[in-house]
This record gives sequence, C-alpha cells and structure tokens, in this order.
Amino acid sequence: MKLLMRYLLLLSAFVVCKCMHAQVSDSARKWSIEDCFRYAADHNIQVNSLRLDEQFTEQDLEAAKGVKIPGLSASVNNIFENSNTNTARDGNALKQLTSNGNYTLNSSIVLWNNNYINNNIRQRDLLTQSAGLSVQQSLNNITLSITQAYLDILFSKENLKYITDLVNSSEARVKQGQQFYDAGSIAKKELLQLQAQLASDKYLLVQTQNAIRQNVLALKQILQLPTDIIFDIVTPPSVEVAEEMPSLYDVQQAALLNFPEIKIGKLGVNIAELDIVKARASFKPALTATGSLGTGYNDVITNSISPKTGYFTQVGHNFYQRLGVTLSIPIFSNRINKTNLAKANIQYKQAYLNLKNNQLVLSQTVERAYLNAVNAKQAYEAANQQLLAATESYRIANEQSKLGAINAYDLLQQRNQYVQAVQQFTQAKYSAVLQQKVYEFYIGKPVSL
Repeated sequence: MKLLMRYLLLLSAFVVCKCMHAQVSDSARKWSIEDCFRYAADHNIQVNSLRLDEQFTEQDLEAAKGVKIPGLSASVNNIFENSNTNTARDGNALKQLTSNGNYTLNSSIVLWNNNYINNNIRQRDLLTQSAGLSVQQSLNNITLSITQAYLDILFSKENLKYITDLVNSSEARVKQGQQFYDAGSIAKKELLQLQAQLASDKYLLVQTQNAIRQNVLALKQILQLPTDIIFDIVTPPSVEVAEEMPSLYDVQQAALLNFPEIKIGKLGVNIAELDIVKARASFKPALTATGSLGTGYNDVITNSISPKTGYFTQVGHNFYQRLGVTLSIPIFSNRINKTNLAKANIQYKQAYLNLKNNQLVLSQTVERAYLNAVNAKQAYEAANQQLLAATESYRIANEQSKLGAINAYDLLQQRNQYVQAVQQFTQAKYSAVLQQKVYEFYIGKPVSL
C-alpha cells in the first residue's frame, strides 16, 4: 500500500511539472505583430466593452421590430367579500359571502402612425451599425499603438547589437592598450582614455538594455497582458524602408471612404434625419386596433341560501368578445411636439457639422502622416549617407592606428562619430518604417513586418 501511494505521488508530481512546463513554454513564446493584433482584438477591455454596447443596440433594434407585432396581455381579478345583512325574516343578521371574478385577454396593434414604427426600426438599425463601427475605430487606434510599440522594441534590439559589438571592440582595445602600455609603447594617458571609453560603452549598453525592457513593458501594457506572462516578440529577418509611397490624394480619398469615423459621422446625419421624421409624426393622428376576450362570475352565499348558478355556468354565460379601433388626434401638447421637432432639427445640424469636422480632421491627419513619412524617409537617406562616410573614416582611422600614424585620442574621436552615425541611422530607419506603416494604414493596407 505504501509503495502504491508513493508511486501515485511521483506520478502526480510528474504531471504537475509537465503542465507547469507547458504553461511556461506557452507564455514564453515569442509574439509576432499579427499575434499582438489578434490578442488585442479578442481581449482588449475597451473593445469588448464596445462590443457589449453593440449588443445592447441590437436588443433595442429587436424591441423596435417587436412593436409591429400585436401585443397580448391577460388579467385575472377575483374578490371575496364577507359581510352581515339584515334582510332575514326573523330580523336577525345573516352572514353573507360574496365572490366576484373577472378574466380578460387584451390585444392591440398600431394600424397607422405616419410610419413612425418603420422609421424607428431604421434608426435603431443605423445605431447598431454605428456601434459596430465604433468597435472597428477602437481596433484601428490599438493597431497603430501596437505598431509603434513593436517597432520601438525592434529599434532597441537592433541598437543593442551595435552597442554590444562596440563593448567587445572596446574591451579588445583596452586589452591591447594594456599590452602596449606594459611594453612602453603608449603613455598612461592613452590607456586611461581607452578605459574611459570602455566604461562609457558599457553604460550605453545598460541604457539600451533598460530601453528594451521599458519598450517591452509598454507593448505588454497595451495588450493588457497579466504581469506573470513572460513576453517577448519575434524579430523579423529584416525591416526595410519602402522605396515608393502612394500619393496623398489616393490615401485621403481611401480614408474618407472607408475609415470608421467618417462612416459613423454619415450614420449620425442619417440618424438625426430620422429623428426629424419621427418628431413630425407626433403631429399626425394615430390609429390603433384593440380587441379583448373576457368573462366573469358573481356568487352570493348566506348561511341559509345557497348559490343558484354554478361557477362554470356563469363563466360560460358571461363570455364576451370585443373589437374596436381608436383614433388619437393631437390637438394641443403644451408645445412639447414643437419643441421636440426644433431640437431634432438642431441635432441634425450638429450631426452634419460633426461629419464635416471628422472629414477635416481625418484629411489633416493623413496629410500629417504623409509629411511625416516623407520627412522620415529623407532623414533615413541622409543618415545612410552619413553612416557610409563615418564607416569609411573609421576604417581609415583603424588602419592608421595599426601603423601608428594616429594617436588614441584621434581614433576615439573617429570612433565616436561612427557610433553616433550608427545610432542615428538605426533610429532614422525605424522612424521611417513606422511613419510609412502609419501612412499606408490610412489607405487600408494591413500592418505587417
């Protein structure tokens, strides 16, 4: 028995360890930018809240459609009354129990109300579409935020490679400088300069590592991941700056046609128009058909007289059917209808202005994105030329250093210029890629790396 228990414990421990290993492996997997987009679309709190708003408007739409179906209600009313009566022949009061019951089934339907019901259905449908577009608008904003955070991480990681190479190079130079100093080939000052440069490079390395951690945390928080998730991203084989970009006119026209904020604005105008139509319907008569079925009974029981008619007999005899129409004509509403119509007209003008403002803001945003992309590309091209020149100068300085034609200070100056050129080039490249991705997003091109 003890051997069996020991075996079960070992088996349980093995299963738990395998499960924990699977969880760690899954959480430690590297995320592509497409993985980030999919996760945010499924788990983002704001997006899911907007989806609930969409479901809420869908229920309002179903309720508006339900008004076209006849309503049906039932009522049951039964009263028992116990009292004394002085109608007995001997003058004594008699006990009397009265039972009254009424049972009705009522139905009604609107026959005509100046098309108010159909217009209300159309309006609820437009509100549902607008709620769905709000979800897409939120996803667009999250997509751009993820793209920037993702590229920030890639920039920091690529920068880390250069800084690591610099540290390795500096360590090799310090080691070589120490050998030269021991041999009396260089002065103590030159060795100290090399050591100071190594310390500076190591400090820069630490800063870059911290930047990676900060950028990873920023993306993780955008995705709203739990703190215990081990998170890292996939580094693509290469990140290239596009040679050509679509024209500003094409991107603006595509954005004005397809972006959700413009569609929401247009729907807002249509919704406001239907508010005006519905407000005008309140000035018109409304025709309603009603019908009912009902029955009832009334029994009186005293201590000497029994009821003459039975319950089911009375219910059958008292059964009735009723059908009627009601015409409601508005005559005076204390200016409520006129006020509602005036407000509906104001809301329509406001919705139209909102649409024009959305179109203007989006056009300006696209133009700004175009200018940012053009400037970033030009900066990238200039940084590339600067890097080529700095690389060649640093190569020549290294050759001169080997021949003893240049001192350590001049070599470090050339090296610092090269380091600065590398950092500027890397930053310019990722800035150009980001601005191009943002600009192309407005024409409807999905973000990919």
